[in-house]
Amino acid sequence: MIRLLLVDDQNIFRQGLATLLSTEDDIEIVGEASHGEEAIQIATQLQPDVILMDVRMPICDGVTATREILERFPWMRVLVLTTFEDDEYIWESLKAGALGYILKRTPPEQVATAIRCVYLGYSQLGPTIASKVLSQLKAKASIPTTNYQQLFSKREFEILKLLAQGKNNQEVAQILHITEGTIKNYITNILSILSQFGVRDRIGAALWAKQNLALVVSLARLYFFT
Repeated sequence: MIRLLLVDDQNIFRQGLATLLSTEDDIEIVGEASHGEEAIQIATQLQPDVILMDVRMPICDGVTATREILERFPWMRVLVLTTFEDDEYIWESLKAGALGYILKRTPPEQVATAIRCVYLGYSQLGPTIASKVLSQLKAKASIPTTNYQQLFSKREFEILKLLAQGKNNQEVAQILHITEGTIKNYITNILSILSQFGVRDRIGAALWAKQNLALVVSLARLYFFT
């Protein structure tokens, strides 16, 4: 059962969404909050698995709440659900640690699917959001091909390839037969390298790897055979 916390300052929308999601057999609404400060308090008390977070709210916005919650409880998953698709909101939410960003016009059944995916550790971006993120990455993360092998180790290329396929840390660890803690260390190093090119979080790394998948795969194979 996925324990879900709803955070939105629009009471009618929040209550309507709660009604719709409560029909899902594997989702339990454990709490509701009308602003970020309340979300932090309730998340601390109820320890939800997933938080469905609005962005623009009074008292404390969703980005700040996401950052504070994940600093305290890094195992929780945050999925942003908002009407705003401004680049700034998207990037700040992802940098704060949100694992997904979708719009309120998303059909309820797709919202439920996104919640399940985020719960499992997969990133979820709405179609228009994904295109925005990819265009930003294309502009910011253009690394010369000749420098790839100098930037990443063989193992880091293997991890990038799996991130591009949507694998979470546990799955990557199982596939590569190493510990999940080791995977986290590798990803920290990968993000450190990519940060100089405008990629600052796991979702950005996964999207960057997906965008450059053919090259990442070919270099991973090159490392394997040399």
